[in-house]
Amino acid sequence: MTPFRSGSVGLAGRPNTGKSSLLNRLLGQKLAIVSPRAQTTRHLLLGILNTAGCQMAFLDAPGFQTRHRNLLNRSLNRRASEAARDADVVAFVLEAMHIGAEDRAALARVPEDRPMVAVINKVDLVRSASSLLPFVARIARERAFAAIVPVSAATGRNVPELMRVLESLLPEGPPMYPADQLTDRDERFFAAELLREKLFRALADELPYSCEVMVDSFREEGRMRRIEATLWVEREAHKPIVIGRGGATLKRIATEARKDMERMFGGKVFLQVWIKVRRGWSEDARLLRQLGYA
Repeated sequence: MTPFRSGSVGLAGRPNTGKSSLLNRLLGQKLAIVSPRAQTTRHLLLGILNTAGCQMAFLDAPGFQTRHRNLLNRSLNRRASEAARDADVVAFVLEAMHIGAEDRAALARVPEDRPMVAVINKVDLVRSASSLLPFVARIARERAFAAIVPVSAATGRNVPELMRVLESLLPEGPPMYPADQLTDRDERFFAAELLREKLFRALADELPYSCEVMVDSFREEGRMRRIEATLWVEREAHKPIVIGRGGATLKRIATEARKDMERMFGGKVFLQVWIKVRRGWSEDARLLRQLGYA
C-alpha cells in the first residue's frame, strides 16, 4: 500500500516570477491576488491541496527583494525567509531564461538542508524548447536541487509533473488539515487583498508601494456582506491619482474588487471605499503589527 504523504511546500524566489499565479494554478482556483507589480504579495498565504495520496500545504510568501528598504519591506523579507526555512520542501520559482542578482539573493536565504525544487516558470514565453536546455543546465550549477521542473503557471503546462515531484519529496504522515479546508484566512482578509489587487493593477509603477488597504468594517447580513474599507496613501498628491478624473479610477477599483468578492464569497457585496493620507505608514511598527506584517 502506498503511504500517505503530508507536508508544507514553501514558494520562494524574487518578486514577479509568478509564485502567486503558480499557487492558483496548483489549487485549481484563485486564492492569491496577482498583478504585474512587484510586492503584490505582502502576506504569507496558506493554500491546501488534497489528492488521493497526499496533502500539500503551500505557503505563498512575499518575494525577497532589495529595492525598497523601509520597515514594511524588512518585515516582508523576514516572512519570506521564515516560509523557506520552516517548509518541508521549497519550490524556488525562477523566470525562464533569466537569473540575476535578486534571484541569487533570494536563493541564498534558503537553508542548504531544505529539499528544494527549481521551478522554471513562464516557459510559454520561450520560443523553443531547445533554447531552454542551456538555461536548465545553468540553473543546475547554482544549487544541488532535488529536481528542476519547467512549467507555465499561465497555461498549466507541466504543472502535474511538478505536483508529482513535490509529493515525492514530502514526508510520510497523516493530513495536517481537514480535507475540506482550503486556507486559514477569513473573508475579511480576502476583501482587503482583492481591493489591493485592483489598486495595484490600476496605478502606475511606483505609486502602489505607497498604498495600503484596511477593512474598517465587515458585516454579514444573510448572504450579503457590507464592507467599509480605507485606501491609504502616503502623500496628499497621491489622492487625486487614485481617485482619477471625475472619480473614475476609484470607481473602477471598487467595482472590480466588489465583483471579485461576490464571486469568492458567493453572495452580494455592498462596498464603500474611502481614501486617506497616512504619512509614513510603511515605517510605523505599531500599524504594521495591526495589519499583520510584523
